[in-house]
Amino acid sequence: MGSREVIDLEGVRVTVAGLGVSGIPAAKVLHARGAHVTVVNDGDDARAREQAAELEALGVTVRLGDGATLPEGTELVVTAPGWKPDKPLFTAARAAGVEIWGDVELAWRLRGPDAAPWLAITGTNGKTTTTQMLASILKAAGLRTAAVGNIGVSVLDAVLGDEQYDVLAVELSSYQLHWAPSVRAHSAAVLNLAPDHLDWHGSMEAYAADKGRVYEGNRVACVYNVADKATEDLVRAADVEEGCRAIGFTLGTPGPSQLGVVEGILVDRAFVEDRHKNAQELAEVSDVNPPAPHNIANALAAAALARAFGVPPRAVRDGLRNFTPDAHRIAHVADVDSVAWVDDSKATNTHAAQASLAAYESIVWIAGGLAKGATFDELVAKSAKRLRGVVLIGQDRALIREALARHAPEVPVVDLARTDTGAMLAAVREAQALAVAGDTVLLAPACASMDMFANYNKRGEAFAEAVREIGS
Repeated sequence: MGSREVIDLEGVRVTVAGLGVSGIPAAKVLHARGAHVTVVNDGDDARAREQAAELEALGVTVRLGDGATLPEGTELVVTAPGWKPDKPLFTAARAAGVEIWGDVELAWRLRGPDAAPWLAITGTNGKTTTTQMLASILKAAGLRTAAVGNIGVSVLDAVLGDEQYDVLAVELSSYQLHWAPSVRAHSAAVLNLAPDHLDWHGSMEAYAADKGRVYEGNRVACVYNVADKATEDLVRAADVEEGCRAIGFTLGTPGPSQLGVVEGILVDRAFVEDRHKNAQELAEVSDVNPPAPHNIANALAAAALARAFGVPPRAVRDGLRNFTPDAHRIAHVADVDSVAWVDDSKATNTHAAQASLAAYESIVWIAGGLAKGATFDELVAKSAKRLRGVVLIGQDRALIREALARHAPEVPVVDLARTDTGAMLAAVREAQALAVAGDTVLLAPACASMDMFANYNKRGEAFAEAVREIGS
């Protein structure tokens, strides 16, 4: 990457917006580098006071219950990614000419000379799986790497820790990209674009523009989804380094400068000599776990980024074979009376649910929860022919029920009004009554979980537990 000067924070007055998973580490890092740190936080509950006491013991100032006012003398704001851009604190900072960074931007600015390059991944769905696949491929090539960013290990920890890396696989959310104006990846991918978090970004255009920031300054490859023209449009709009290439991935036969699938083989026509005539076999579709269409697309995107970094074909195959997806991502729970039960609780929006539904032929669908402003007509219309029946749960289930009435009126629907702890078992029993041998009962809610569960993990665990109960 070349030698570079690390930013000097000594004596700088920094306001950190928000406690929590990114705010606390950021405050500690800034304080350790000699900054005068003030943390502001909207909440003032027992947990916040406990976190505040920990920081105050270090010498950090914490202001609870007031995240709206910019502390006097602030020279830099570092924000938790979830804070919306229209917060009064940010309005005041912009008016005062004060820069606003997220924790990812802070990590980028604090990278040492010759730091490990970043291979960055964003998109509405599939980011975590693709990032983990990429890390698995890089490890299979013998590279020191980690999957970091929006998936557990913070970029700050990876950049500032003692571990030495050759390359980092970095998952970035639209929130993180919004607050990371100077990040410049070696290569990056936008997997797909569908309406999500529009309440935060304000519009689909603003959401797409923040996703597109991942391509800015790319040096080797901007990886896009051939089936999703919006991702290619973002590549065209990006300001990249001379010689950086647009690389497509497709579930069909790839053209030159693309990766794709030919007769069950993942092939590369981008990083080969004479790509107009030659193709390189990378892996078999059966090496991808699970081999659902959207997951094969994830594998191709990961392979494209790895190949952009110079990884040999064998490492792509070995990395994909070694990869095990996280729980609650199209995870096969059990077969009960010749019916497959699949947990895709992670499908928290319509785009993810549509990909999940496309992986099976005859489905009893368990759906519903918090819609987050989503509409369901397109999802239901595209999936109607696959539906044996539907069981609806959660606060916004009526929106899905109405879309089913419009686009799949012949499909039987069970509407469960329950939200107690036994609701998932009731849903599973209703689904069992609708299913016949050869069907798949699919939990792909197309909604967030927080109306009934702490998170999508708890929702998936409740589903798996209920399936085990009916199968015992």
